[in-house]
Amino acid sequence: MAARPYLVDVRPARDVVPELRDRVLLHAGPPLSYPDMTGPMQGAAVGAALYEGWAETPEAAEALLASGGVDFLPCHRAGGVGPMGGITSGTMPLLFVEERTSGWTAFCTFNEGVGRVLRFGANGPEVIERLRWLRDVAGPALGSALRQGAGVDLRAIMGRALTMGDEMHQRNIAATLLLLREVAPLLARAGLPADQQASVVQFMGQTDQFFLNVAMAACKAIADAAHAAGAESSIATALCRNGVEFGVRLGATGDRWYTAPVNTPKGLYFGGYTAADGNPDIGDSAITETVGVGAFSMAAAPAVVPYVGAGGFGDAIAISNEMLEITVARNPDFAIPALDFGGAPTGIDVRLVVATGIEPIINTGIAHRQAGVGQVGAGTVRAPIACFEQAVVGLAHALR
Repeated sequence: MAARPYLVDVRPARDVVPELRDRVLLHAGPPLSYPDMTGPMQGAAVGAALYEGWAETPEAAEALLASGGVDFLPCHRAGGVGPMGGITSGTMPLLFVEERTSGWTAFCTFNEGVGRVLRFGANGPEVIERLRWLRDVAGPALGSALRQGAGVDLRAIMGRALTMGDEMHQRNIAATLLLLREVAPLLARAGLPADQQASVVQFMGQTDQFFLNVAMAACKAIADAAHAAGAESSIATALCRNGVEFGVRLGATGDRWYTAPVNTPKGLYFGGYTAADGNPDIGDSAITETVGVGAFSMAAAPAVVPYVGAGGFGDAIAISNEMLEITVARNPDFAIPALDFGGAPTGIDVRLVVATGIEPIINTGIAHRQAGVGQVGAGTVRAPIACFEQAVVGLAHALR
């Protein structure tokens, strides 16, 4: 509750994660090998191999990956998070967040925008070109700007955005513009070429979900602080998915993941696609629900409810109230107007999940199950209760 995350820098991934100086890629969710990955994550890995110049063609990249020529490491193990496939390589720029109460840090890649993007498994030339622009233009510019200031207070932005219709997972329009309001003067003072400054401002302003990746890094830093302090705690400190398994982690049991087969999201599909196209749920973005935003704050974002096919405004309030039954507190810094300014449901207690049978709900994008297609819809998904049942048993053993 006392966490104070600040966005302080943008750094090349290999400077933050030494393992990424070799042929290593980070991925979302619990540990997973390349042959076991589903299409979107494999497609993103192929794209990363092309982007890093490890292969000249998609076919050569697939052969390299299938032969074990690239090692994989979960984002969480490296101290960060990644959206959807979560594939992160050494030269990608990382948003770097510092949690100033505990001193923990966390990172996340940039949001690439909409359409055919790496995080959903697309890997065509336009995807690689955008990644290079983020590496060569946006990343260095935003890093230079942030180093001009004392850091951007993300708790303040998130708290205000919740009163402006965002829930920080599927809707980040207000938070993105609030961040841009803080960053634009820093960009102006960074001594950048005018065209570079203008292009970064335009990209941030037109990328509605830009703040999602910032929020993910902020939530990761908050959750890791709770993880380190939770030696005897039943509070979940990470929820994540790799397209095959859903994973839950507790501070009381260290780096152990409690896993179960992941569910496929239910929601609305874009034109031309159906539920048969949807990949099982994937990504580290459930770190937002872990700390009480995202679907847990659905009542703050009525516009999101029809987008994810979850009903109407009454359903949004019902979802947030339901999540109060499995959480231990309400965060006063994340007030929700529609709940009479009550705080967001915060702190998922694995014992309450098992006792009530209420599975945490997560807002999510839906990736096509085939590599290279991209996003085909948006919806909600429930965390499988088996993860929480295992966590309760693991906690009991840890406390003996």
